[in-house]
Amino acid sequence: MNGKWMIVMALGAASAMACAADKVDVKRGQTLVEKKCMSCHVSMYGGDGSKIYLRPDHKVKNYAQLASRVAWCNTNTGAGWFPDEEADVTAYLNQKYYKFK
Repeated sequence: MNGKWMIVMALGAASAMACAADKVDVKRGQTLVEKKCMSCHVSMYGGDGSKIYLRPDHKVKNYAQLASRVAWCNTNTGAGWFPDEEADVTAYLNQKYYKFK
C-alpha cells in the first residue's frame, strides 16, 4: 500500500473515531452497508457478501483498523460517505461482526 492511501486511511480512521464519540446511528450504518458494500463483497465472495466479515483471517484486529478499512473502502469505491456515515458503518460492522471494545 502506498503512502497516499495510508494517509487517507489514517485520516478516515481519525474522522470516524472522532464521530464515534458522538452518537452513531447503527441502523443507518446497516442501511449504508446493504446499499453500498454488499454488491462489491458478493462479487468477491459469491452469493454471501457477509463472508468478508466472517473469514478467519481478518485483516482488521481492532476498532481503529476497522474504521480505517471503512474509510479505505469509502474512498476506493466512491461511496461518497461523510465522516459521520463512516462512523455509522464502522459502528454497525463492529456491533454485528467484530465486537471490538
